[in-house]
Amino acid sequence: MLHYAIVFFLVALVAAFFGFGGIATDAAWIAKVLFVVFLIMALVSLVFGRRRGPVL
Repeated sequence: MLHYAIVFFLVALVAAFFGFGGIATDAAWIAKVLFVVFLIMALVSLVFGRRRGPVL
């Protein structure tokens, strides 16, 4: 998920550099959404990964 967010961010930077404002805006928005989803999934994984009981 984080990989795709970085890829879309780079696409947005390249598109903005070449003057494609609409494509840059859309790619940046997708990158933000993917990054937020990544953060939520990472936090959920961190919380539920620590809920195991003691190993006997």
